Amino acid sequence: MIKISNQEAAVLGILYEHHHYAPRIEEIMVKRGMDEWTDIEFPSIPHILKKLEENKLVKIKSRNNDDPSRKVYYITDNGKLVLKQKIKSILSKKEKIIHPFDLGLANIHILQHNEIIKSLELYLKSIEERIQYLEHSIKVQEENNIPYNFISISSRSIPVLKAEKMWIKEFIDEIGGKLK
Repeated sequence: MIKISNQEAAVLGILYEHHHYAPRIEEIMVKRGMDEWTDIEFPSIPHILKKLEENKLVKIKSRNNDDPSRKVYYITDNGKLVLKQKIKSILSKKEKIIHPFDLGLANIHILQHNEIIKSLELYLKSIEERIQYLEHSIKVQEENNIPYNFISISSRSIPVLKAEKMWIKEFIDEIGGKLK
């Protein structure tokens, strides 16, 4: 069985719903806010489609043979099977997440007390801004009748961010007491 990347799975997922031109795939990704939760760069979509075609996971039907930009991409039966296996794998196990914040924690001793507190307060502020953004995003998605599974991506992140916010506040209090 062919293994596909998360980026390839994102593109195949859109093609699973309906066949599209490459520019339409990007439009759908933008509308769904996929730039917020995938590591796909929109200019890489044509390269991803080419790789999927080489692996026979998508096929192309051209609506106008004189204009290659009018290629319509369709997911193949094998593409559907490979995507289904990828989704089952993703939903079945917790992946290790590498977070740059952990690198900061590992090297926090390099900073002075006031720099640590200031940095953590800025991080706390960025969490609060992210929560507000996601709450607004959910409202916009609901107003635009975006499918529930895409709304769930934003709603899942909010309690995680709230828990991190609480941890940061407790950590600030803890290190404030230790460094005085």
